[in-house]
Amino acid sequence: MDKQYDYVIVGGGSAGSALAARLSEDPAHRVLVLEAGHSDYKIDPFVHMPAALPFPIGSKLYDWKYETDPEPHMGGRKVYHARGKVLGGSSSINGMIFQRGNPLDYERWASDPGMETWDYAHCLPYFKRMESRHLADGSSGADDWRGGDGPLHLERGKCENPLFGAFFEAVQEAGYPLTDDVNGYRQEGFAPFDRNVKRGRRWSAARAYLHPAKKRPNLTVQTFAFVEKILFDTTGETPRATGVEYTRGVGRAARRHTVHAGEVILCGGAINTPQLLQLSGIGDRELLAEHDIPLVHHLPGVGANLQDHLEVYIQYASKEPVSIAPGLAWHQRPKIAFQWLFQRKGLGATNHFEGGGFCRSNEDVDYPNLMFHFLPIAIRYDGSSPTEGHGYQVHIGPMYADTRGWVRIRSKDPRVHPSMQFNYLSTPTDRKEWVEAIRVARNILNQPAFAKYNDGEISPGPSVETDEEILEWVRKDAETALHPSCTAAMGTGEMAVTDPLTMKVHGTDGLRVCDASVFPYVTNGNIYAPVMMVAEKTADLILGKTPLPPSEVPFYNYREGSPLDPEPAVRTGEPA
Repeated sequence: MDKQYDYVIVGGGSAGSALAARLSEDPAHRVLVLEAGHSDYKIDPFVHMPAALPFPIGSKLYDWKYETDPEPHMGGRKVYHARGKVLGGSSSINGMIFQRGNPLDYERWASDPGMETWDYAHCLPYFKRMESRHLADGSSGADDWRGGDGPLHLERGKCENPLFGAFFEAVQEAGYPLTDDVNGYRQEGFAPFDRNVKRGRRWSAARAYLHPAKKRPNLTVQTFAFVEKILFDTTGETPRATGVEYTRGVGRAARRHTVHAGEVILCGGAINTPQLLQLSGIGDRELLAEHDIPLVHHLPGVGANLQDHLEVYIQYASKEPVSIAPGLAWHQRPKIAFQWLFQRKGLGATNHFEGGGFCRSNEDVDYPNLMFHFLPIAIRYDGSSPTEGHGYQVHIGPMYADTRGWVRIRSKDPRVHPSMQFNYLSTPTDRKEWVEAIRVARNILNQPAFAKYNDGEISPGPSVETDEEILEWVRKDAETALHPSCTAAMGTGEMAVTDPLTMKVHGTDGLRVCDASVFPYVTNGNIYAPVMMVAEKTADLILGKTPLPPSEVPFYNYREGSPLDPEPAVRTGEPA
């Protein structure tokens, strides 16, 4: 195959799906999407049933199955990283929790030189454009901060299990507020969560954007299409991307192809995007020379600045038989499948992460540095449980740690996963906040509201009490929250990779990046929502459209207050 397209999008995941839909709205634009994984077939319950999310994670049919190098501050153990290898990308296998991050995340982005148009006021219109928010009763949740007619449907968690009621009461007893909407005016506080679910079905980026657009004759989507190299014309003063080389098919049936493009747009995510750039000659010259890859452009920031969220489960046994554990037993699964398949309801129709919140672990931070996901069962992502009875848990971890890592190719072979290291727990601040996080979580879960349920801590357990015991447990037990980002960061400095005004890769023409790798700093929440916002904004930049006007609405600021909160908040109930 040797064809010409206006845009070749590498990766049919979250950002790639949104870009393909927006760029192909003009019938004059020929758009090709190349996805290494398979389609998110409508009949596949492992993708579309919200409660089935443990199944695709760890399966080579859906998951790239990345793994870190031995983490030096985690006892030398390797940390598993699931990333979606299917249309919709990680939005087809993630926990479906939709969180924008705090408005001050984007103020932080905009404080860097050249990033002024990435402040909250400029990002909010794109968040709103993509959303159709529905409240628990089915009514619209649109307001000054939220969208109501976008392609991405969001359902608010119902939080009907009594353990959610105990949790929301307990956080108040511990001195933390409730909030109407963690994605609205005030993120700080606890509330039911928005989820990427529509009528009991996962609503991935592919379902929201890509599939409605696939009927357009100017949009081509190829699955099992593994891009191995970006092609460049280096005869001019600036190297220009002209297309890609890729293989399509499985095993011996795979065939090599070349496709030419007016522009190449990388949407592979924070691991695949820097790997492909490095394989194609864009990156640190010493690394490329080590692997005998001809240098196209020296860009040392490619693969640097890697950030993520680490998390643990704080698990408690329940005296009362109120958790959802019996409903998830093997003998109940045919009933769950029937209810979901024919009625779109029951335990299969929810991700179970229906509520949680954000708080600050100390008074030095300006906005929440801890995120809680509450679950009315004690269970791990892989489905294993520490108890045969009833239980409940919170997922907890610091949200904007100052740790930094890297992604680096280890071979010229594009099918060899890159070397990557996050350096979790490598800084005094990160270790301090981890100790605080565990103490805050325990303080909440031991409030009077849980007295009728609290049958003792299962994990980490009462033997883990001192600061060093807590850190040692985190080293052994923590998992990634699956939010790798920032490896092709926007900016104008020496280590910046992506131009914030055009999304072009610095020092090149015809090559752009649009995925979580362009974040300069990870946001304090799940990263799917900000990835989609970046994609919406990038589409306008690529098409040369007038950007959406900034939304000058207030947002909660603990330090300064706001028109809706004339006095700065006063914290009470600090854990001992």
